[in-house]
Amino acid sequence: MKRKIIMWRTPGVFGMLSGLILLVFAAQIAKAEYGDIVINNYSDSAEMRPVIFPHWFHRIRFRCKVCHADLGFKFKAGGNEIDMLKIIDGEYCGACHDGDIAWSVENCDLCHSAKSGTPTQVHESTLQKMMSLEGQ
Repeated sequence: MKRKIIMWRTPGVFGMLSGLILLVFAAQIAKAEYGDIVINNYSDSAEMRPVIFPHWFHRIRFRCKVCHADLGFKFKAGGNEIDMLKIIDGEYCGACHDGDIAWSVENCDLCHSAKSGTPTQVHESTLQKMMSLEGQ
């Protein structure tokens, strides 16, 4: 059963303008910013670029509970076994990215925009930096 959670809709002109801006920049390889989640659990093996999930962009709009409790995202980068079939079936990202609430899965490059080979990580995580310094 496909669950629909409607939390926020982008109004008319603003929504079209923001969608146009995203499409213009999607053709380029995106650069993850501080706090973004890079997800590469399956992307490299599927010959797709890894996903850049803009955590703070979503956090501004939604409470943590929406994704981490209601949709089941674990509190760990790459902690869920998310694949495109689950997203198409309305799980995880697909609960909102259904073409109605947010863009749909046909716009691959909007999410799959990281440089190939980028590992799953919280980009520029202070904890990851500290751990890498210990290993040197």
